[in-house]
Amino acid sequence: MTETVHLAVDGRRATVRIDRPEVHNALDRATLDGLAAAFRTIAADPAVGVAVLTGTGDRAFSTGADLGEQEQFLQRPNDYWAWMGHFIAAVDAIRQCPVPVVARLNGMVVGGGNELNLACDLAVAAEDISFRHVGPSRGSLPAGGATQWMPLLVGDRRAREVMLLNRPHTALQALHWGWVNRVVARERLDREVDGLCEELLAKMPEIVRATKVQLDFWKDLSWSMTIRMAREWLTLHAASMEVAEGLRSFQEKRPVDYELLRSAIEQAGPAHACPGCGTQPIERNAAFCSRCGSPLAGSPDA
Repeated sequence: MTETVHLAVDGRRATVRIDRPEVHNALDRATLDGLAAAFRTIAADPAVGVAVLTGTGDRAFSTGADLGEQEQFLQRPNDYWAWMGHFIAAVDAIRQCPVPVVARLNGMVVGGGNELNLACDLAVAAEDISFRHVGPSRGSLPAGGATQWMPLLVGDRRAREVMLLNRPHTALQALHWGWVNRVVARERLDREVDGLCEELLAKMPEIVRATKVQLDFWKDLSWSMTIRMAREWLTLHAASMEVAEGLRSFQEKRPVDYELLRSAIEQAGPAHACPGCGTQPIERNAAFCSRCGSPLAGSPDA
């Protein structure tokens, strides 16, 4: 479909593969568009009876949004609204696919990658992979499917543990919690996925399709009632101090300065934002922007 998303149809089975292993199959705009196009193609093909979503390699299924691409929104935060539209379109194409979609979880499942997993109907995981959400640790609201659907799968308390504590979880723990359907040794992953696909194809197609729609009631309800507000909130905060600190700490390979963020709230507002280049956060006592050199509010040269 695109350079980073591949669609292969073999008989009545379609396989969609995210192909960005060098960045842990992270989701940039082109990849999201490729996913949406692939699942729309599947939906329009009456010969296909089951679909599989996976990633290239054995390190990652997907780690969610491409943080390199996300940094641009610090300078142009309103552009995030369009990016989120591409993410929503990809998730909708997966969850509204008329045939069952099996997530073949070949590697770590993180953030938006888990939201793709949650959009699927069934999930099979290799036993050596991990699951994680990092939104409150890294500067993103996990409301692209996770806050809506994790409580339905694992229960409210466990969903809160995943979303708020941001700890990694093993595949076996995910199985115990109902996060996935099967966990198998890596060498058996394809065999297990193949078996599920064969079982699904040995069912009446119209009834399978209608059953899937009925089962989606609560997912559809929670999604439709929250996703527009999530999109607006994420756009309004795309250049916020917390998002900036999360992205910059990741790029600079350093810990997030949580005390800086809490101190900013305590002082009734964020630290400086540069009027010249938009860089933030900048400490309140700074006179000049460290990136472009522009004088900051309160300095004699401002």
